[in-house]
Amino acid sequence: MNEYESRSDIVDPEDIPGIRGALLRYRVMAWVVGILLVILMCVGLPLKYIWGDGRVVTWTGVPHGWLYAVLLITAYDLGRRVGWPIKWFLGIMAAGTVPFLSFVAEHFATKHVRSVIERSSS
Repeated sequence: MNEYESRSDIVDPEDIPGIRGALLRYRVMAWVVGILLVILMCVGLPLKYIWGDGRVVTWTGVPHGWLYAVLLITAYDLGRRVGWPIKWFLGIMAAGTVPFLSFVAEHFATKHVRSVIERSSS
């Protein structure tokens, strides 16, 4: 088993539509959380601490925090469906707190889930 495979690298073909839906939800949340975090860190914080304007921090920080929680829920749902080990969840949790890293985590998670779907479809 390599680092991209889960404990169960084949799922029931009847579960594939649900997995696809869970993957889409996860991908949307990973991108939304990632974009908000990049705006917060690269635009909002410099505006706040250099120019004293905290509006961007307020308007991106609060939604990022709430949507980060939704990201974790969608990641759990997807991981439960494909049998991810705990290290995947820990990686996704960390990725939602580091600018640009949620995009990397989303890429590898999508690659893994698509390979599970492909192996299960054949």
